[in-house]
Amino acid sequence: MQLYCSTCLLANHAQSPTHRIQQWNGVFFESSSLKTLGLRVQLGHPIGQPCILPQPAFNNDFVLIDTNGLHELGLDFCGCETSETHVKQLLRHGWFPSTPTDPRTAATFRLLHYYQILSFESKASAYEFYHSLVRLTDNTGMMKHMPDRYDGFMRMVRMWRHLTMLKCFGRGHNPSGVNGTSQGECVVLCPACPQPGKNLPEGWQTASKAKRWLYAVFLAIDTNFRLKRQNVSSDHADPSLSRGWSYFVEEKEYKAFLAEHLTETQEKSTCLSHNTVNTADTKQSQGLAATGIGTVDCARHNFKRPNGVGDLQKGEKYINMDYLFFSTLRGTQLEMLNMSYDIACQWHKKLWARMKSFPQSHRLDHLTKYIRFFVPKFHLPAHVSKCQTIFSFNFTRFIGRTDGEAPERGWSNINPVASSMKAMGPGCRRDTLDDHFGDWNWKKTVGLGASLLYKMKDALAEKAAHALAFEEFDAVITPKHRSAWLEEMQAWEDNPNDTSISNPLEAKAMAITQAGVRLKLAELEAEDLQRGIDSSLHPQISPSVLIASGIDLEQEHLTQMRNSLRRRIDMWRRTQVLYLPAAAAREGHENAECIHLWLPSELKTKPCDPRLQEDKWELHYAQAHDALEELRQEWVRGQGANMRAQNALARIHRRRTACMKCYRSAWMALKSLATIMKKTGWQGRLQELADTHVKPLVDPYATGEGRRHVSWIWMMDGIDHGNEGDDDGVQIEWCKTRARALRWSEEVELLTEEMRRVLEFFTWQQARWEEQGKACVGECAADIEGLRAYAARQANIRRRLADHFRVLWAPFLSLEGPIDPPPQLAEHSLPDLMIPDIL
Repeated sequence: MQLYCSTCLLANHAQSPTHRIQQWNGVFFESSSLKTLGLRVQLGHPIGQPCILPQPAFNNDFVLIDTNGLHELGLDFCGCETSETHVKQLLRHGWFPSTPTDPRTAATFRLLHYYQILSFESKASAYEFYHSLVRLTDNTGMMKHMPDRYDGFMRMVRMWRHLTMLKCFGRGHNPSGVNGTSQGECVVLCPACPQPGKNLPEGWQTASKAKRWLYAVFLAIDTNFRLKRQNVSSDHADPSLSRGWSYFVEEKEYKAFLAEHLTETQEKSTCLSHNTVNTADTKQSQGLAATGIGTVDCARHNFKRPNGVGDLQKGEKYINMDYLFFSTLRGTQLEMLNMSYDIACQWHKKLWARMKSFPQSHRLDHLTKYIRFFVPKFHLPAHVSKCQTIFSFNFTRFIGRTDGEAPERGWSNINPVASSMKAMGPGCRRDTLDDHFGDWNWKKTVGLGASLLYKMKDALAEKAAHALAFEEFDAVITPKHRSAWLEEMQAWEDNPNDTSISNPLEAKAMAITQAGVRLKLAELEAEDLQRGIDSSLHPQISPSVLIASGIDLEQEHLTQMRNSLRRRIDMWRRTQVLYLPAAAAREGHENAECIHLWLPSELKTKPCDPRLQEDKWELHYAQAHDALEELRQEWVRGQGANMRAQNALARIHRRRTACMKCYRSAWMALKSLATIMKKTGWQGRLQELADTHVKPLVDPYATGEGRRHVSWIWMMDGIDHGNEGDDDGVQIEWCKTRARALRWSEEVELLTEEMRRVLEFFTWQQARWEEQGKACVGECAADIEGLRAYAARQANIRRRLADHFRVLWAPFLSLEGPIDPPPQLAEHSLPDLMIPDIL
């Protein structure tokens, strides 16, 4: 520690007025201030040069907020005839004033920039940050002499966010200035998405059908009900500083439109019971001005879209989401649009009818565009089976590996600010969210180099793996089936919504069930009676009823009480001896659950009526299918259970174990009967069940549809030349395997095009900034020099990003542009995109 006298201390701190000093009081060092020692900071002149007409700050009360706390300063403005306004004098010194008139508080530029970045990364509120600075100034809580500057700090932060946004988007370089800013102009655009006039090649509008899909935009709609706002303040008292210039829609137009339509009743969902749709009118909104926000994002790269964000007044209503959808697409020149929404199957139905109530500026010429609707992959299993193919990303051509879940990944970044924004005024909240969304988009921009590189490496590996898997699968399919299935799949891909064309991804054969087989056997016995053939030896129990009840008794070993079971077995055996005399002399046991029933499959060396063996075979075959179906249903039911409840888990586990035991029992009986009855090739879809085979179709802990390996209990496909209907599962899995291979092939092609677009976009931005630097005008030479320097810096950033990404992607970029599509895609035209109502 270096000690100085007061005179030297003041001389040393003429350029560092925010340093903390301590003064020796004879016993210890205590905190003091440079103002107390007599330091005066003179603005409007070089440091050390006095002003002949200094003007002290209002009431000689000025506080400067810096990164190390709050500082009381002795501040003098320049009062010379050529002096500038007090606000300009502060700004030229790097201090941001809290008010334009008689400012008594300012914050350093470095503090405001520091807090802005800190809020992006840590989501620290302005309240928390300001009071941290207060504690750095005096951690004893006895700083009563300095007035609270929190309100002033909030104003400075908000103005700083707004002005830096305008500066970053070149409004200072535009002759029309701030007032000439257009709606949605101040946004960080996605460089990888198609941007007409910025990153699309010449003649993209007339590209061949095999390449036109590469120039489609992928959008995703979603809502967030954590970003609520209490019913405090108003737009009149707290208006937004940017009038729809960024991510939020223009509030006055938005609310005026909603006021006309918000009371309209929303139609109910016909696809299961979507709470999003059915409870939109009943969403709790007491005490809230906004129950959340809705957004439209880039579905592939997770960028917030211009004018794609808006408040929700009462749940997720179609009218809100329609407005955001049409707002973000105003003036679009793109001809293809892929739209993802978790309730797309319902939302799209009357979309174009609802559009007629919108202003002409918001209407979309949908008849001249290809517009497809999808449900995000994670949300799709909650929909009815018909939706799971028509609205699936996995089975639709020209989509790549898009999943539509991009907005969900972004909520974790913004949700931490929900608590601090809940009590904000409407304008402050919108401006703050605009700033956060802008930073999110910028981080995504600078991260595109690594993210697209990772995706490309992954896609190339998966493309090779799934191409090989399909090649191996396709090789064992008969030419007859291969050509028929390919023709059927291609016809459906071209017209997925034509109900007259069969859907190859849906099973056509009826499921085998015990109830169905029992009815079939009863009908056969009835036909025998009509022909005068009666094979029954008991007046009430036929052969099929005997075997069916015996199988039931086998299953009840596990569930019935011993005494009741013993009585039922005794009654059954009195009928058994009529049909199976060889079982009469068999041993008995004291415990009912240990008694052998001696069904035909266990009487290998004893004579047995072939009719009983055939009945036994049919019923066990059905039992095996029923056990598998029940096992599959247990997975469906079990995944929806409360996984934190141990008793629920135990019940699910017991039911699955019982299903597995039932199937294995039927399997062993079938194997035994097959030997007796000399059956070959009987397995078909059935296999011996191992513990590792028992897993759900959509495993939450495993890979998704695009990477999956399905257990045979879900495919059951066997060979493709079985009995009628037996190749159903084979065809479905063949179609899905083909779809996975094609999606990965498309993904590689799409990523190649996206890499090209990113580089082209940066080149366009660099040229734009260079042009703005040359054309800028200012009040003086110094202003022009500053504008040109800023433009040159922005152009340099884009050039460096492009150079960096080009080096990263060099092994994967094609000098001739996007690679040619696979032959199987190039042969076919784009599909029929008119989506009908899904009932």
